[in-house]
Amino acid sequence: MTSRYFGGVALIVLVAAVASGCKRAEPVADQPAVTPAAAWATERDAFIEDRLSSNPPFAVDSGRHEFDGKLPDWSKDGIAGNIARLHAARDAAAKVDTTHLEPALAFERDYMIARIDRELFWLETAELPFTNPTWYLDGLNPSVYLTRDYAPLPDRMRAYVAYAKAVPAAAAQIRENLRLPLPKTYVERAISGFEGYASFFDSDVPKIFAAVDDAALQAEFKTANKAAADAMRELAKYFDGQRATATQAFALGAEKFAQMLAATEQVTTPLPELEKIGRADLDRNLAAVNEACGKFAPGKSIPQCFAKLNAHKPKGGPVAAATEQLVELRKFVIDKNVVSVPNDEQALVREAPPYNRANSAYIEIPGPFEKPLPAIYYIAPPDPTWSKADQLAYIPGADDLLFTSVHEVWPGHFLNFLHANESKSMIGRLFVGYAFAEGWAHYAEEMMWDMGLDAGDAEAHVGQLSNALLRNVRFLSAIGMHTGTMTVEQSERMFRDEAFQDPGNARQQAARGTYDPAYLNYTMGKLMIMKLRTDWTSTRGGRGAWKQFHDEFLSYGGPPIPMVRKAMLGKDDDGVLF
Repeated sequence: MTSRYFGGVALIVLVAAVASGCKRAEPVADQPAVTPAAAWATERDAFIEDRLSSNPPFAVDSGRHEFDGKLPDWSKDGIAGNIARLHAARDAAAKVDTTHLEPALAFERDYMIARIDRELFWLETAELPFTNPTWYLDGLNPSVYLTRDYAPLPDRMRAYVAYAKAVPAAAAQIRENLRLPLPKTYVERAISGFEGYASFFDSDVPKIFAAVDDAALQAEFKTANKAAADAMRELAKYFDGQRATATQAFALGAEKFAQMLAATEQVTTPLPELEKIGRADLDRNLAAVNEACGKFAPGKSIPQCFAKLNAHKPKGGPVAAATEQLVELRKFVIDKNVVSVPNDEQALVREAPPYNRANSAYIEIPGPFEKPLPAIYYIAPPDPTWSKADQLAYIPGADDLLFTSVHEVWPGHFLNFLHANESKSMIGRLFVGYAFAEGWAHYAEEMMWDMGLDAGDAEAHVGQLSNALLRNVRFLSAIGMHTGTMTVEQSERMFRDEAFQDPGNARQQAARGTYDPAYLNYTMGKLMIMKLRTDWTSTRGGRGAWKQFHDEFLSYGGPPIPMVRKAMLGKDDDGVLF
């Protein structure tokens, strides 16, 4: 935009001179020059507004409620238009001369380009809207209207009604877009996800809005909600009909998998080397768990040790136990000077809704435009269709849950986003990447143990390591399954044999790796953070500088970690990520 703004000013001056003829021109008030910073701000703000308007659910989740009730244009033309605008925004940002920008704005420019590259990979190269039904499930999530108290309940009900009215058209676009046949695991995820929405609309949503005393609104809601539930149920039925023709052709392939890492996380490490790095970290954690189990369950095998860990169920159930854990964890973070806590915000704990139980735990955090509202840490109950034994096994042990709470809340995702929301850059506040967010949260688990959480308690150490082993196997499964060296069944066995997962979790985790190839980002991000911490603190006091490192790292928001590495190390950056 810089050249266009300066060009516009020059044209005005030229026209004024021609019109004046031989007469002396009247004095013209000085027009302020458009500074490089102002020109960049125009490009950045235009990009942000386009991202919000093209993805209303993201806008609403970020706190921009003028987009309430809207869904994206998921038509083929709508997706093509979105891709074209992303390319145009990238081209414009790439033309910005960063030599005249202060370093923070130059970094922000690169951060925005990195975000665009990430989106373009998934839209254009991986073609997720046409190949993967899970791409739509997050966009359909209406929980902001149901669980976030950003407005009076009747207003949120009206927003939900508008959303529900948009669901049937979205369902039609989803069905039209997806190319058949689909991989078996995609079909199963689609069935569970869309049927979960239908069940949730039918059973749970009416209870939330039952207190609204407005007969006309209730009638409008009933009609719209039924249509939305019917559309989701029909979509699930449609995918159920695809079971007979489902394939095993989910793999990205080695070339596209490497492109994914470069485009979305700026990691260009060759895949064979990356796989060796992942295997070495798995071996490191297997050795540690052997030692910890020797103390916690002497004479027992590791599976027996994990069985003992899992048999110690959280008192009062996972939701009640996690609620108590959050109080203890926050106190530990503050007392031990782990990392700064920016404010007094707290996260609540709730049971995950039926439509969103594909992962055992997750957190929803209000975005940077939202007024202060609590984040919700959701914990999924076991699938009721499983056997009683598998259901009981799925409920985590108390210390397994402790490190899940570390991951999701203190000092994991929740604290990450508290810091991101303090960023001076709206790009940093809005766009927190996968490897940054999950890498930080997973890094926090081991870091908290290292800093003395439940120090000396072998059971707690086994709990921390059980989470690490799970992410190690995700790392290796993602590479193996998507480069063709591992089948889904082999991944499932690896989750059972080397991460010591119960059958239900092993099944779920192996399947997730097929439709979420980037779930290696947990371990990949963690290892990059650990290497950066070592390099950064080596000249700043070592372990005594960990809090300073954590604060500095989180201050960037959530860009690709290699960008943070370059910014934090400057001329000392050797480019070695792991």
